[in-house]
Amino acid sequence: MDLDRQIQTLIDNAPQDGSTPGAIAAIAPGLKLLAQELTHPEYFILQTLDGDWVMTTLGNVDDPDLEKRVIYAFCARSDASLKSTAPLSAGIVATPVPVTHILFQAIAIPSFESFIFFDRPGHLEAGTELKRRDVQETIQVYLRHYQSRRQPKTRPVPPDIA
Repeated sequence: MDLDRQIQTLIDNAPQDGSTPGAIAAIAPGLKLLAQELTHPEYFILQTLDGDWVMTTLGNVDDPDLEKRVIYAFCARSDASLKSTAPLSAGIVATPVPVTHILFQAIAIPSFESFIFFDRPGHLEAGTELKRRDVQETIQVYLRHYQSRRQPKTRPVPPDIA
């Protein structure tokens, strides 16, 4: 699925509340910009049977008190089973998710620091890290622009109106 269709799916599945579809359309250029930095149109995400995304806590060799929670995104289903900390048969499944939908989750899932994208099948020693904060900052640029266009233009009240 190409990026434009992925974005359209996000818009179509958004709450039809009069503002969310427009906000998603407004941040679409940012999502596409980030997605174009990655290699694949979809990745496999480890999920529980309830649909929750599996997060992995990484430790720092030099500082054991320093940890980072990440969400792995694999280009091949077979890689997901190799990197999983829990067996896939134990209530964890590798689900294909469009790349823009993965990036969109940066504003929905608050408790992780980074995505790690593995772009080469069988090569799990190094992935591309995309920090949640960087995704959010990119999205915020487009969202602020959208919100500034939506706010009604008010004229200042003249001081001698009375």
